Amino acid sequence: MSARGRFWIVSCFSLLVFVLGLALGQWQLGRAVQKLAMRDAIAENQARPQLDNEGFLAMLGTGELLYRRVKLTGRWLADATVFLDNRTMNKRVGFVVVTPLKLEPTGQVVLVQRGWVARNFVDRQALPHVANPSSVVQIEGMVSPPPSRHFDLGGGDDGRIRQNLDLKTYGDALGLGLAPISVQETGDMRDGLSRNWPQPNTGVDTHYGYAFQWFALSGLVALYYLWFQIVKRFRRNQV
Repeated sequence: MSARGRFWIVSCFSLLVFVLGLALGQWQLGRAVQKLAMRDAIAENQARPQLDNEGFLAMLGTGELLYRRVKLTGRWLADATVFLDNRTMNKRVGFVVVTPLKLEPTGQVVLVQRGWVARNFVDRQALPHVANPSSVVQIEGMVSPPPSRHFDLGGGDDGRIRQNLDLKTYGDALGLGLAPISVQETGDMRDGLSRNWPQPNTGVDTHYGYAFQWFALSGLVALYYLWFQIVKRFRRNQV
């Protein structure tokens, strides 16, 4: 292949990579803008007035309930308590305890992520004691998505100790009409559970990082092209 042919092949390939890097960088910046809007919406919801049972039920299913603060009154369905394994809090591994709460007086059931507790690593089947008053309780919390799904280590998705919990499957198995969201309990209930929940992460910084990488790739391609195809070629022609 002639030198002229190689020049045009390299030029076309460099232009393609350069344009692709710019396009992907712009796409990542667009995603970051979307995530910023989502972060602002989360902060706005968190700042709104706390909802009681009536307000919570009125907004259920509207799509505007996530990350609202709530104060709910109901009874624990203690027999349905599940311990989600391999969950970390404060850099420690243990259980996140989840229990359905039957709201008064309607009977609507919502899953509550009650908090984190250490597990017994000597007897891995031992369950920690969690207080479940039979009387009506009042909890404070924040409406959140269902518990996140972790890598399944083979522990199964049934029984009291589980790797993961699918909300619909879990509710159907118990015959409960669970709300399609959950509540992360907050505050110090003096029940031995830790509630240092992480703040919702929208991934804005990740998109900025990817955008930088794509723009850097385009810049690097442009520099290499200018040096090897323009500057060095010009110098050779001057000799």
